[in-house]
Amino acid sequence: MDAALAVVARFIHSDPQQAALALEMLPPVMAADVIRGLPPKAAARVLALVHPQHEAAIYEHMIPEPAASLIGLADPDDAADAFRALSGASRRALLGVLAPERRRELEERLSYPDHSAGQIMRTDVVSFSKDARVRDVVARLKTITATKHPQSYVYVVDEHRRLLGVLNMRDLLLADDDARVESVMRADVLSVPAHIDREELLSEPRVKGYLSIPVVDAQGRLLGAVRTSDLIESSQEEATEDLHRLFGASAEERAFSPLIFKVRQRLPWLTVNLATAFLASAVVALFQDLIGKLAVLAVFLPIVAGQGGNAGVQSLSVVLRGLVIGEVRLRDALRLTSLEVGVGLVNGAVIGLVTALGAWLWNGNPWMGLVIGLAMVVNMVAAGLAGAVIPLGMKRLGFDPAQSSGIFLTTVTDVVGFFSFLGFATLFQARLLPP
Repeated sequence: MDAALAVVARFIHSDPQQAALALEMLPPVMAADVIRGLPPKAAARVLALVHPQHEAAIYEHMIPEPAASLIGLADPDDAADAFRALSGASRRALLGVLAPERRRELEERLSYPDHSAGQIMRTDVVSFSKDARVRDVVARLKTITATKHPQSYVYVVDEHRRLLGVLNMRDLLLADDDARVESVMRADVLSVPAHIDREELLSEPRVKGYLSIPVVDAQGRLLGAVRTSDLIESSQEEATEDLHRLFGASAEERAFSPLIFKVRQRLPWLTVNLATAFLASAVVALFQDLIGKLAVLAVFLPIVAGQGGNAGVQSLSVVLRGLVIGEVRLRDALRLTSLEVGVGLVNGAVIGLVTALGAWLWNGNPWMGLVIGLAMVVNMVAAGLAGAVIPLGMKRLGFDPAQSSGIFLTTVTDVVGFFSFLGFATLFQARLLPP
């Protein structure tokens, strides 16, 4: 433990990012012991760079007082991310000992829906009353810039904090000192409600033209602002999580996560995958007598299943991307499914024809080409159908559409591919067997 503490302490000032990575590589209980051995400000500094899931796991071993102290020192937005990842019991224990102001901030953040603008907004926005004078605003901005981070935009509100407009710095500097900011502001400001989904916000064409977007409540009161960089970053993180979930890995897993954590996150889905593999094997077992008579069939099985799997992943990735960026809605399910089935039919016909010719030339039997060509068409149509229906169905049922869709898709293409190929082979076995 002394060695781990020495490593983290050495990097905190020279390379805090490396210190955070070192903490993430430790089991949470050991990382919590390291944090306890650091000065509070140094501990808060390094925890700000730790992934929220790992940060929450560390807090779980420090509840209540030490964790409450560190959350009190953290940036409100970072504290909210980590607090959201805690278990329900830990949240309740922490809320009882947090300072009232920090408790109010966290409870407010937790009240917003997942992936909403309210969850990722920054609350340290600068605003002025519409009756404020230009000279007072300029003087105040100089003070704020000297003591806080530079502000991208300055907003104008009324006496009820309702958003009225935004101040352009050039307009502000050129205006008369005695002018009220209401006469200088630009009223055509883009704002979004706190409950708007991140995907819907990203699909708004004008969003990427601004450094940040003000967030308002139902009455139009200014709550904070979503930085475009934060919006894009959170979207990229979700895309990475979806990629992990697509193949049955954990969204919280990192390259150097502890071995036990990795095993615990992956093993359940590997078990599911094993069960589906037995299902595909059971289909092959139904035709074992035919395979015994015509062993060449076993050579072509991976071709049919592999091409179907590849086609399904193409369809699945397009549909998932559409769901993530808001391009696809559940009302589009029938249209999208029909389109993907059509693509599967056309691709299956072309690939099936090429495969049939190859099988004919290699095997010398045109009926073998016909069997594998027909199976290829059937499986690629099924792949297009499954690639669209699986994520849309999971979304409709309220599940994460990316959660291990790849495993279920592979099951469909394996089962349909094996059954169609061996089924057609049974149908035409008189033509396939040697005289």
